[in-house]
Amino acid sequence: MEKKLRTKDRIIQASIALFNEVGERQVTTNHIAAHLGISPGNLYYHFRNKEDIIRHIFREYTKLLETRIKPPSAQAKPLDALTDYLDIVFELMWRFHFFYANLPDILSRDPALQQDYLQVQQGVLARVMTVIKALKAQGVIAVDEADIRDLAHNIKLLVTFWISYLKTQAPQAEVNQANLYRGVLKVLLLFKPYATTAARADMLQLQHYYSQLVGTDLAAADL
Repeated sequence: MEKKLRTKDRIIQASIALFNEVGERQVTTNHIAAHLGISPGNLYYHFRNKEDIIRHIFREYTKLLETRIKPPSAQAKPLDALTDYLDIVFELMWRFHFFYANLPDILSRDPALQQDYLQVQQGVLARVMTVIKALKAQGVIAVDEADIRDLAHNIKLLVTFWISYLKTQAPQAEVNQANLYRGVLKVLLLFKPYATTAARADMLQLQHYYSQLVGTDLAAADL
């Protein structure tokens, strides 16, 4: 049983790596089996097809969402909640960037996954709203209660389609960490107009930090 679980996990991790490297549509189950040095039959023992593998990857993605995006503790520093959220955004975009890059196509091929995705996204929206409310309560941002849900939607929209946007602007561009940190910086900029006077200096410092992660050349590019 332990050997089977290890093989199944290896298939999932290899699939994520290959999907990220060359694009999900370019990878077949035969490619995955060859990459791992196992037979296609061994792969099919664990997964029915590529869609089955993607569903398991999505479950891993969902677990990360549920365990990592949490409301800040009462003892947390005011901007810790925002920094933690931005770091989680980067982690998820980087680890699963194939999913973000080809989301409509992946979901269109699997109605069951589409329904699971929509359900998970409701939870994501609620978690983002929790982060926003915590920042408001800690005096980091000043936003009307009536606007919190729309702000959360805008943040979720930017995160979901940032990689797709990059690919439309520069189809041959590499999806690298610097370009993903650019997306994180864009998310921060959605918070910036709501920054309180007391938090403005810290917000600028946070913006500078992520700008450095993007890199000088990339920061000057018009994307």
